[in-house]
Amino acid sequence: MSCSPFDIRDYAFHELTAPQQRQVEIHIAACFSCRLELDRLLMMQTALSSLPDEKIPQRLVFISDQAFEPSPWWRGWRVLLGAGPKLVFASAAMLSAAILLSPVWRAPRTTISDAQIRERIDAGVALAVSKTEMQARNRTERLVKDIAERGREERSFLVRSYEDVIERLNLKNESLRLENRDLAFRLIEGAPQ
Repeated sequence: MSCSPFDIRDYAFHELTAPQQRQVEIHIAACFSCRLELDRLLMMQTALSSLPDEKIPQRLVFISDQAFEPSPWWRGWRVLLGAGPKLVFASAAMLSAAILLSPVWRAPRTTISDAQIRERIDAGVALAVSKTEMQARNRTERLVKDIAERGREERSFLVRSYEDVIERLNLKNESLRLENRDLAFRLIEGAPQ
């Protein structure tokens, strides 16, 4: 990374204008890091230009080229994949033919009389009414059962709470009776004879 106003690489490859090159030269004379970078670039350029140009071989032939041929399974798979566009075209053609010929092959229309239409409507309405009545009846039965069950539960709760109150009152009554008896015995014992 240089601190020069222009890229040092452009200077090294002579891609700057004359005034820009002078500016970079003035900067390089004063900046040690940019001078180092320029030296590295020039050394790399010299090393690369000293290498001879070699022609890249077009094809290398090996004895084992047959090992790199695809297996019969893979070749079959490629044939199947290559048939994809053909299948798409064939299915599109069949679909187009079906769309174009469908008006010709339509089934003949049957006429229905007004009486038959009325019968079908009446049968549908009767079926819908019977279903609605059945649903209302079932709902009503469920509500009656729920109310009866709730009434039994409330009665059972009230009976238990009354029994609890009566039992507490009996215990209180028994304790008062015992207190009265004890008080009577004390009064009898303490009375002058």
